[in-house]
Amino acid sequence: MAKLHLGVLGSGAGSNMQSIVDAIAAGTLDAEIKLVLSDVPDAKILDRGRKHGIPSQHLDCAPWKTKLEGPAEDRCIELLKGAGVDTVVLAGFMRIVKAGLLAAFPMRVLNIHPALLPAFPGVHSWTQALDYGCKVAGVTVHFVDAGTDSGPIIVQKAVPVLENDTPETLHARIQVQEHIAFPEALNVIARGNYKIDGRKVRIF
Repeated sequence: MAKLHLGVLGSGAGSNMQSIVDAIAAGTLDAEIKLVLSDVPDAKILDRGRKHGIPSQHLDCAPWKTKLEGPAEDRCIELLKGAGVDTVVLAGFMRIVKAGLLAAFPMRVLNIHPALLPAFPGVHSWTQALDYGCKVAGVTVHFVDAGTDSGPIIVQKAVPVLENDTPETLHARIQVQEHIAFPEALNVIARGNYKIDGRKVRIF
């Protein structure tokens, strides 16, 4: 098992990063978060990182609103590499990452998505699942590729959709599973007992 050196990119509260911090503290994940970056200057994820003694800073992504590209991408890669990061975690990062970052960390960029991909890619997927009448929703941790929520799947967790669910109640139950799934997926990477076979991740 190889210790992971993680760089976390996030835009919001950072609850998924917290689940990773907790798994590391509990000794169930052999990893160290080396750097936290956020495109939102006052994002709570930065406060969480600093609270745990992790270098945490704002990454100015202007002029782009929805993607990480150009000089900001170059700066992101420079900061991650400079911190000794070998695996990048997208923990609620609300921007599309582009080819430069993916080339700098080939098949070492992981994202979490609140749906059972390939169903309901994109935003507000729990609402999509409710509107569609699904009986089961869930969460997916996957490698990031050039598509939208289309990379090889590492871990999935299913969540039943209840008759009286609202978008808020369903999303809350999905988040509980997110906090289990992300450390589990990172453990797969740390153990190295997997092989990417086309769109499939074979775990052995």
